Amino acid sequence: MSEAFAKLCDVVAQLRAPGGCPWDREQTNASLIPKLVEEVYEAVAAVAAKDDANFCEELGDVLLLVVMHAEIAREEERFDINAVIEAVTEKLIRRHPHVFGASAVRDSAGVVRQWDAIKHEEKKEEKKTYLSEVGAALPALMRAQKAQKKAARVNFDWADVGDVIAKVDEELEETKRAIQSWHRHPADDSRAGIAGHEIADEIGDLLFAVVNLARKSGLDAEMMLHGATDKFVHRFNQLEERLRARGKELGEVELEEMDAIWKRLKNR
Repeated sequence: MSEAFAKLCDVVAQLRAPGGCPWDREQTNASLIPKLVEEVYEAVAAVAAKDDANFCEELGDVLLLVVMHAEIAREEERFDINAVIEAVTEKLIRRHPHVFGASAVRDSAGVVRQWDAIKHEEKKEEKKTYLSEVGAALPALMRAQKAQKKAARVNFDWADVGDVIAKVDEELEETKRAIQSWHRHPADDSRAGIAGHEIADEIGDLLFAVVNLARKSGLDAEMMLHGATDKFVHRFNQLEERLRARGKELGEVELEEMDAIWKRLKNR
């Protein structure tokens, strides 16, 4: 263990010890989960912004939380940071036989298939189905894309991106029909409830198909939606500035005026 890493572990242990920081001492593995997710996303944002100084800082925050989780486990005599490091090191060696063993696999696609095969063999006593390891706790877009990628590795995939586009069109049409059905029965509470469920189901299928289109195009749906949201927020902020320059505020202006400004911003 490096001197710098050992010092970090000692600092975290001291924060958790009697007489340490009250906040740190109160934390549990469960209470730290939201913070861990938040810090990972902040690291992702730093990469997207190409901000190395911030990326370095955010990786430090992620590492801190890994050490904190391991320290809590050590206190409860479950495992410690050394067990974490040893386990991941051994796993990397096992799953890279093309580097540390005799495997002849050399291309990236073959490496991924090999990794999955080794992982499947390691966990065959633990899991019941091929997709059981696609965790339900993942963000929805990320989970959908991971499930699709794994299915594709066993040849359950569209042959061409055009097939995926056709599927998106099909799901969009089914969504439209579900919405039209709901509008035809606005006064029928029982029918409206069924139609509402159908709309939700069809929109879910549409989202899943769009994620598949992103994957088939070699893109990451999660990052694409982040980018689209960032773009929307930037333009909306500009819209607000334009309105204020006219002496107006959001909520006081009709859609037509805002839409005209929006179109000009979009076409710049």
